[in-house]
Amino acid sequence: MTTDDQLVLAETHGRVGLVRFNRPKELNALNAALMEQLVTALEAFDRDPAIGCLVVTGSARAFAAGADIKEMADASAVDMLLRDNIARWDRLRMLKKPLLAAVSGFCLGGGCELALACDLIVASETARFGQPEINLGVMPGAGGTQRLTRAVGKAVAMEMVLNGRALTAAEAVRFGLVNRVAPVESYLDEALALAAEIAARAPLAVRLAKESVNNAFETDLADGLADERRAFYFLFSTADQKEGMAAFLAKRPPQWQGQ
Repeated sequence: MTTDDQLVLAETHGRVGLVRFNRPKELNALNAALMEQLVTALEAFDRDPAIGCLVVTGSARAFAAGADIKEMADASAVDMLLRDNIARWDRLRMLKKPLLAAVSGFCLGGGCELALACDLIVASETARFGQPEINLGVMPGAGGTQRLTRAVGKAVAMEMVLNGRALTAAEAVRFGLVNRVAPVESYLDEALALAAEIAARAPLAVRLAKESVNNAFETDLADGLADERRAFYFLFSTADQKEGMAAFLAKRPPQWQGQ
């Protein structure tokens, strides 16, 4: 594979797996090849027991400026159905480890939807979040209308989806879209530090806790509470629960085994 074919770059930072978009000339526009490489890299980190948390990022100028319009401009409805490129996004939902987006600059269209598909978002002060598909005669199709509405509420989501409003980083954190905002010079370091903190936690507890929080958006309260309770009780069968509570009582740092 040549460098030009490497649309994403993967690297490790301790127990954190980092994947960077590598289409700078196209502002990291998300084409099918890039998404396949992205998901494949993230799945590899997800399977690696040495990795506890995942981070995806772009550049300071653009996280991802949207989907690659060249791939879709002449497509028919049947073409889009048969290609089913959005199916790759379902694989993101199947990742067991937490996925964090480190966002700077343009985060629009499919780029915004990708950030929304992550579990946490750290943004730089220059980040701009938007769903401008309406300007192209279409609408968000990779979760934008659903995840965005759950994150910021109906009123703001309607304005973003129907009228192309973009949120600044300050607005995004105020509306609950992102976790924290950092200077552009340090936003990635901030994201990696947060990911490292999560990666240092008990792996099974992190996995089940992520599932339970996501269930809060996908089930009713009764089913969500039942799933949470089952996960909570299950963790008492793990070595990490015994170690965590023993370490607490002994006033020493825990040594997690992921078992």
